Amino acid sequence: MFEKVVIANRGEIALRILRACRELGIRTVAVHSTADRELKHVRLADETVCIGPPSAAESYLNMPAIISAAEVTDAVAIHPGYGFLSENADFAERVEQSGFIFIGPKPETIRLMGDKVSAIRAMKEAGVPCVPGSDGSLGDDAPETLRIARDIGYPIIIKASGGGGGRGMRVVHSEAALLNSIDLTRSEANAAFGNPTLYMEKYLDHPRHIEIQVLADTHGNAIHLGERDCSMQRRHQKVIEEAPAPGITAEQRRHIGQVCVEACLRIGYRGAGTFEFLYQDDEFYFIEMNTRVQVEHPVTELITGVDIVKEQLLIAAGQPLGYLQSDIRITGHALECRLNAEDPVSFVPSPGTISQYHAPGGPGIRVDSHLYNGYRVPPNYDSMVGKLIAHGETREVAIARMRGALAELVIEGIKTNAPLHRRILGDARFIGGGTDIHYLEKQLLETR
Repeated sequence: MFEKVVIANRGEIALRILRACRELGIRTVAVHSTADRELKHVRLADETVCIGPPSAAESYLNMPAIISAAEVTDAVAIHPGYGFLSENADFAERVEQSGFIFIGPKPETIRLMGDKVSAIRAMKEAGVPCVPGSDGSLGDDAPETLRIARDIGYPIIIKASGGGGGRGMRVVHSEAALLNSIDLTRSEANAAFGNPTLYMEKYLDHPRHIEIQVLADTHGNAIHLGERDCSMQRRHQKVIEEAPAPGITAEQRRHIGQVCVEACLRIGYRGAGTFEFLYQDDEFYFIEMNTRVQVEHPVTELITGVDIVKEQLLIAAGQPLGYLQSDIRITGHALECRLNAEDPVSFVPSPGTISQYHAPGGPGIRVDSHLYNGYRVPPNYDSMVGKLIAHGETREVAIARMRGALAELVIEGIKTNAPLHRRILGDARFIGGGTDIHYLEKQLLETR
C-alpha cells in the first residue's frame, strides 16, 4: 500500500479521500489554495502544501504545482477526486511521467472516453447500446449533414465532442434551423472547450438518467455495483440521486451491468468509473463515461457495502478486486441530496461564514461535508458544501429518513438549497418514482 498520497482536490471529496487513506494507514498531503487554508481536510492532513492563489486556474488546475507538491513531500501517488483535473488525460500522463501513480484510469483510457465521439465509437464496438446518431463527427458537407439528420429523425440534439456538464448542447426541431444551430454550437464549443468537433443524436423527449457504477483492477477483473437514478436535475446538474433506480428490474440490472463490465474489460479500464445512460421506453442508451469517482458514490456504497474510494486506492496500488460479482448484494434504498451554498429560489451563489452548523443523525443517515462552525465558504469554487444521504430498508423508509434529516439540518450564515430538497421530498411525482430529467426544470418554471 502507498505510504503517502497527495489529495489534489478540496471540500467534501478531499475529506472523503483523507478518511479512506487513514483507514488504510496512508499518510496524506493536502494541497490547497490561499483561500482554502481553513478547510477541514487541510487541518486534518499529515502535511499541507499551498499551491497558489484562490483562482482555480492558478491552484487546483495548476499541474506543475500539484506535481511539485508530490515531489517535495515524497508522496507516492496523487488522488484527483472529481472535477478539476480528475478527467484530464494530460494531467494523468504528466503524473505518471513524473514517477508518481495516478489514482484513476490510464491516460489513454481517459482520453478515449473524454472525447464523446471516440467514446461512442468504442462503446458501439463493445456492444453497449447507444442513442441513434451521426456515427462520428459532423463534417462540412451540408447536404450530407441534412441527410443524416433526416435519417435520425427530428428532434435531434447537437453535442460538442469535448463538452460535459450540460454545456455544448443544442436541441433542433426542424431542418430549417439545423445548419445555423450547428454553426452556433461549433463556435461555442471551440470557445468553451478548445474543440469545435460536433456530433448529432436523436433527442429523447422524456428520458431518465440512469448510470452504472463499475470497478476494474489491473488483473483482468471487473464488476458492477448496480445502478443509480440521477434524473432529478436542474440545468443538467444533478440535485438528488438515488439507488437502486425505481422501476429497474433485477434482470435489467444484471443485463446492462454485465454489458458495462464487458466494455471495461474490452477497453482495459482501471479503477472506479460510471457508465451514464438515458433510459426511455425500457431501453438504455449510452451517453458518456465518467472516468473518476462520482459525487453520488455514497448511495451505491450504502446499498452494496462497498467502499468505492478505498477500492480506488487498492486498485491503484496494484491489488486485485476484493469482490466477485456474485458477492454484490443490493440491500435497501438510498437517497442523496446535494447541499449547495445558493439561494433556493434564484440559485445565486451564497458564500459567507457559517455561524451555526448542525449535522443531522439517526439510523441510516450519513453526512459528507467539510462544513463546521466558523468556516468561511469562499466565492471562488463550486457552490456544493455537502451531501446528505439517507438509507432505509425500502425507498419509502429512505424518503422518510431524508425528510427527518432535512428537518434536523441547521446551516446558518449562508443560504442553501435545503428548502428545495424539502419541496422535492414532498412532491407526489417524486414520491411515486421514475420522473424524467426534465421534470424538476418544468416544476420550477411553473412555480416562478
